[in-house]
Amino acid sequence: MTESIAVGTDGSAAATAALEWAVDDAVRRGVSLRIVHAMDRWPHDLVEFPAPARPGRLACFGEQVLTEAVKAATERRPDVRVTTELIEGTPSDVLCGQAETAVELVVGNRGLGGFAGSLLGSVPVRLAGHVCGAVVVVRQGRAEAYGEVVVGVDGSAECEPALGFAFEQAALRGCGLRAVYAWQTPHAFSPEAAGDTEEIRYAQRRMAEERLAGWQERFPAVEVVSEVTRARPVPTLLAASARADLLVVGSRGLGAVGSVLLGSVSREVLHHARGPVAVVRSTRSTGRGPRASSG
Repeated sequence: MTESIAVGTDGSAAATAALEWAVDDAVRRGVSLRIVHAMDRWPHDLVEFPAPARPGRLACFGEQVLTEAVKAATERRPDVRVTTELIEGTPSDVLCGQAETAVELVVGNRGLGGFAGSLLGSVPVRLAGHVCGAVVVVRQGRAEAYGEVVVGVDGSAECEPALGFAFEQAALRGCGLRAVYAWQTPHAFSPEAAGDTEEIRYAQRRMAEERLAGWQERFPAVEVVSEVTRARPVPTLLAASARADLLVVGSRGLGAVGSVLLGSVSREVLHHARGPVAVVRSTRSTGRGPRASSG
């Protein structure tokens, strides 16, 4: 099967921004673009199925949305290869199925059905951290290019897929990578709290360097800036997102409850980041992790 990026569209402004992001990334990767529209009958109370010779209103609307999306995609990048899918079902279910065969899944932060004051719709929340691979959530109104990808790092294995995706994105874009690790002093009752703060700071920096080492070996052309700071993770990542073309985080990190697929840090970043966010639960195009080093 030909590799492709899947992008969901419903004709909204956020979906258009997601489409533009997906078009650019498809060309960067040299893969095709699969534009998907979900026909959700339930909100419209359309229980009867249309006759085959007379497409229903939702099908007509969906075809129009896809036609306009294809036109926008090819106008933006004439060299992009595009296919379309019109599928009946809820957007979250349809896009979840599409993620199974896509290099990555791209969606807008909220669609036509979202509340005006909401920063994030229900579909991105249901997808991010629940599907394999990367889910990229895009907001409209962000046109500047900063020449940097930012990735959140912590001490958990959950950040490894995010690191792989971030390094790959930086390599594809030919830009730098900023690895941000924000750590906090252990609680007073923790045994580590008795140690010297400088020793703790050194240990945290060493851990971050070890996390990055294998990926730097695999992507030697990517210039990496390691930012290890004693601070709360969410505000630190949100500040970094203001100067990033893409912010990449894992689905959940240290302290996350095992049954929760989307951790609190990832959720807060999705809600409040100033630019595109990729939540990566497992890697696809990066394949296996970095080459293991001895010792």
